Amino acid sequence: MSYVRKILRPGEQIIVTGKLHWIIYLPAIVLVLLSFVVFGLGFHEDPKTETIASVFAFVAAAIGVVLGIMAWFKQWTTEIVVTNHRVIYKKGFIRRHTAEMNMDKVESVTVDQTIMGRVLDYGAVDIRGTGEGFEHLHGIGSPIVLRNAILAR
Repeated sequence: MSYVRKILRPGEQIIVTGKLHWIIYLPAIVLVLLSFVVFGLGFHEDPKTETIASVFAFVAAAIGVVLGIMAWFKQWTTEIVVTNHRVIYKKGFIRRHTAEMNMDKVESVTVDQTIMGRVLDYGAVDIRGTGEGFEHLHGIGSPIVLRNAILAR
Protein backbone atom coordinates (compact mmCIF):
# COMPACT_ATOMS: atom_id res chain seq x y z
CA MET A 1 0.00 0.00 0.00
CA SER A 2 1.33 3.43 -0.89
CA TYR A 3 2.12 6.11 1.66
CA VAL A 4 -0.62 8.39 0.34
CA ARG A 5 -3.32 5.72 0.54
CA LYS A 6 -2.37 5.11 4.19
CA ILE A 7 -2.77 8.77 5.19
CA LEU A 8 -5.95 9.71 3.32
CA ARG A 9 -8.55 11.22 5.61
CA PRO A 10 -12.18 10.08 5.59
CA GLY A 11 -13.94 11.64 2.60
CA GLU A 12 -10.66 12.65 0.95
CA GLN A 13 -10.40 11.66 -2.71
CA ILE A 14 -7.41 11.57 -5.03
CA ILE A 15 -7.87 13.98 -7.95
CA VAL A 16 -4.53 13.67 -9.76
CA THR A 17 -1.46 11.53 -9.26
CA GLY A 18 1.73 13.17 -10.51
CA LYS A 19 4.81 11.26 -11.58
CA LEU A 20 8.40 11.81 -12.46
CA HIS A 21 9.00 11.99 -16.20
CA TRP A 22 11.07 9.37 -18.03
CA ILE A 23 13.67 12.09 -18.68
CA ILE A 24 15.28 11.17 -15.33
CA TYR A 25 16.62 8.08 -17.14
CA LEU A 26 18.43 10.19 -19.77
CA PRO A 27 21.95 10.06 -18.22
CA ALA A 28 21.72 6.28 -17.95
CA ILE A 29 20.46 5.93 -21.52
CA VAL A 30 23.23 8.16 -22.89
CA LEU A 31 25.96 6.23 -21.08
CA VAL A 32 24.68 2.83 -22.18
CA LEU A 33 24.33 4.00 -25.79
CA LEU A 34 27.81 5.52 -25.65
CA SER A 35 29.20 2.21 -24.40
CA PHE A 36 27.54 0.36 -27.30
CA VAL A 37 28.99 2.84 -29.80
CA VAL A 38 32.51 2.56 -28.36
CA PHE A 39 32.28 -1.23 -28.16
CA GLY A 40 30.85 -1.41 -31.69
CA LEU A 41 33.64 0.72 -33.13
CA GLY A 42 36.03 -1.58 -31.32
CA PHE A 43 39.22 -0.03 -32.68
CA HIS A 44 40.18 -3.50 -33.93
CA GLU A 45 43.43 -2.45 -35.66
CA ASP A 46 45.44 -2.11 -32.45
CA PRO A 47 45.02 -4.64 -29.60
CA LYS A 48 46.03 -2.05 -26.98
CA THR A 49 43.45 0.45 -28.24
CA GLU A 50 40.84 -2.29 -28.45
CA THR A 51 41.45 -3.23 -24.80
CA ILE A 52 41.18 0.39 -23.66
CA ALA A 53 37.99 0.87 -25.69
CA SER A 54 36.49 -2.33 -24.26
CA VAL A 55 37.29 -1.29 -20.69
CA PHE A 56 35.83 2.18 -21.31
CA ALA A 57 32.69 0.66 -22.84
CA PHE A 58 32.27 -1.74 -19.92
CA VAL A 59 32.74 1.01 -17.30
CA ALA A 60 30.34 3.36 -19.12
CA ALA A 61 27.74 0.58 -19.39
CA ALA A 62 28.13 -0.32 -15.70
CA ILE A 63 27.76 3.30 -14.62
CA GLY A 64 24.76 3.67 -16.95
CA VAL A 65 23.07 0.62 -15.45
CA VAL A 66 23.68 1.89 -11.91
CA LEU A 67 22.28 5.32 -12.84
CA GLY A 68 19.27 3.64 -14.43
CA ILE A 69 18.58 1.61 -11.29
CA MET A 70 18.93 4.74 -9.15
CA ALA A 71 16.51 6.65 -11.41
CA TRP A 72 14.01 3.77 -11.30
CA PHE A 73 14.24 3.64 -7.51
CA LYS A 74 13.72 7.41 -7.30
CA GLN A 75 10.66 7.14 -9.55
CA TRP A 76 9.32 4.16 -7.59
CA THR A 77 9.68 5.86 -4.18
CA THR A 78 8.30 9.28 -5.18
CA GLU A 79 4.60 10.03 -4.79
CA ILE A 80 2.93 13.28 -5.83
CA VAL A 81 -0.80 13.43 -5.21
CA VAL A 82 -3.44 16.14 -5.35
CA THR A 83 -6.55 15.35 -3.33
CA ASN A 84 -9.67 17.40 -2.81
CA HIS A 85 -8.17 18.70 0.49
CA ARG A 86 -4.39 18.88 0.08
CA VAL A 87 -1.25 18.37 -1.99
CA ILE A 88 0.99 15.52 -0.81
CA TYR A 89 4.61 14.92 -1.84
CA LYS A 90 6.66 11.96 -0.60
CA LYS A 91 10.10 10.79 -1.60
CA GLY A 92 12.43 8.18 -0.19
CA PHE A 93 12.15 4.61 0.98
CA ILE A 94 13.82 4.15 4.34
CA ARG A 95 14.78 7.78 4.85
CA ARG A 96 11.47 9.41 3.94
CA HIS A 97 10.78 13.07 3.23
CA THR A 98 7.16 14.22 3.07
CA ALA A 99 5.51 17.57 2.50
CA GLU A 100 1.82 18.37 2.60
CA MET A 101 -0.10 21.55 2.05
CA ASN A 102 -3.81 22.12 2.56
CA MET A 103 -5.57 23.46 -0.53
CA ASP A 104 -6.81 26.54 1.30
CA LYS A 105 -3.17 27.50 2.01
CA VAL A 106 -2.08 27.39 -1.65
CA GLU A 107 -1.41 30.92 -2.98
CA SER A 108 0.15 30.20 -6.36
CA VAL A 109 1.58 27.43 -8.51
CA THR A 110 4.30 28.10 -11.06
CA VAL A 111 5.51 25.78 -13.80
CA ASP A 112 8.96 26.09 -15.37
CA GLN A 113 9.56 24.28 -18.65
CA THR A 114 12.51 24.46 -21.00
CA ILE A 115 12.01 24.11 -24.74
CA MET A 116 12.80 20.40 -24.45
CA GLY A 117 10.43 20.22 -21.48
CA ARG A 118 7.65 21.70 -23.59
CA VAL A 119 8.30 19.21 -26.39
CA LEU A 120 8.51 16.17 -24.07
CA ASP A 121 5.93 17.45 -21.54
CA TYR A 122 7.98 17.70 -18.36
CA GLY A 123 9.04 20.51 -16.08
CA ALA A 124 9.36 21.85 -12.56
CA VAL A 125 6.40 22.76 -10.38
CA ASP A 126 6.71 25.23 -7.51
CA ILE A 127 3.80 25.51 -5.09
CA ARG A 128 3.74 28.59 -2.87
CA GLY A 129 1.60 28.71 0.22
CA THR A 130 0.70 31.26 2.84
CA GLY A 131 3.54 31.74 5.26
CA GLU A 132 6.00 29.43 3.55
CA GLY A 133 6.79 27.71 0.28
CA PHE A 134 6.47 24.10 -0.66
CA GLU A 135 8.81 21.59 -2.16
CA HIS A 136 10.14 22.54 -5.58
CA LEU A 137 9.31 19.49 -7.69
CA HIS A 138 11.73 18.77 -10.57
CA GLY A 139 11.31 16.47 -13.56
CA ILE A 140 7.53 16.19 -13.27
CA GLY A 141 5.62 14.66 -16.16
CA SER A 142 2.60 16.66 -17.35
CA PRO A 143 3.23 19.62 -15.02
CA ILE A 144 0.34 21.67 -16.47
CA VAL A 145 -2.15 18.92 -15.54
CA LEU A 146 -0.76 18.92 -11.99
CA ARG A 147 -0.95 22.72 -11.78
CA ASN A 148 -4.53 22.77 -13.08
CA ALA A 149 -5.60 20.14 -10.56
CA ILE A 150 -4.13 22.16 -7.70
CA LEU A 151 -5.67 25.45 -8.83
CA ALA A 152 -9.07 23.97 -9.71
CA ARG A 153 -10.08 23.47 -6.04
